[in-house]
Amino acid sequence: MTIAVGFHAIVAVFFTILLFPPVAAAAEIIPFESTNQSPLVQIYGLPGTGNAVLLPQGRTEVGLNVAISNNYADHENSREHIILDGETTRFTVAARYGLFPHLELGVKIPYISHSGGFLDGFIESYHGIFGFPNGGRDLAPRNRLLYRYQRDGVEKIRIDSSGSGIGDLQLTTAFQLYEEKNQGMTINAALKLPTGDSDQLRGSGSTDLALWLHEGIGGTFAAGGNWASYGSAGILFMTEGNVLPDQQKRWVGFGSLGIGWAPLNWLSFKVQADAHTPFFSDSDLKEISATAVQLIIGGTISFSERVALDIGVSEDLTVNTSPDVAFYFTLRTRF
Repeated sequence: MTIAVGFHAIVAVFFTILLFPPVAAAAEIIPFESTNQSPLVQIYGLPGTGNAVLLPQGRTEVGLNVAISNNYADHENSREHIILDGETTRFTVAARYGLFPHLELGVKIPYISHSGGFLDGFIESYHGIFGFPNGGRDLAPRNRLLYRYQRDGVEKIRIDSSGSGIGDLQLTTAFQLYEEKNQGMTINAALKLPTGDSDQLRGSGSTDLALWLHEGIGGTFAAGGNWASYGSAGILFMTEGNVLPDQQKRWVGFGSLGIGWAPLNWLSFKVQADAHTPFFSDSDLKEISATAVQLIIGGTISFSERVALDIGVSEDLTVNTSPDVAFYFTLRTRF
């Protein structure tokens, strides 16, 4: 199955669900499993926000996350020239397990594909309809793959042929600091191991450790429906990797804020903002050394108390620091 066919199949399933909604379910408002999918950022151990309430002891959650991101940026100055033109699709199989009443362990195994993709025409048409600038993408070859960074006449990065493979494995854990009705807080950690090919931007070559706090609160509207808000903040430490090692920073701060509303017992809507400080320094290009902020809009469809599907679309609020657009799909089940 090609990426385009797979994407169309996911869209078809989504509209089928809207026409024939689930009968018995319980909507849950939890963060999107989203991180910056820029080719130069997704190789590091930037974690998703996670849940404010952990799994009960002995329970397991397994999920498949698909992130399809379309990138276009072409900028230069007197010393540097960067082109990020292509699509990256990241498939992640994730599992977490309630080991003890307040302790959870997990693992994430990514499979990463870089290609010319198929979304360029759609995005150009979308920009044209709403009068948004294309930023030069309409002048570039359509569905091209070229991730390249040149500095002082030396080519530091070049990916121009499609390829796919395993990314960097991530081990996760979380501890419940407190849990009350409609709210909770966890302290989380994630260790990313250099199992992906850094030459093909499927890994960084570094070992990364992330630590963060996550809190969520919620309630019920008098007029009907439930609401929830959540936030997280943390820091990511990295050893020296193989991608721009002379410019790579050794730590990055990150955080998320989100709010959601569930008008029906099987459907919720969410808005979330993700941000992080730069991964690289010594550059005047935003794609390399600017703080990134992206906005994700979407929701969750709950098929039952155990099975749910998240669907989200992100935009780069800080232009050129994250993909022009990224689509997130996460199907998860608990048992």
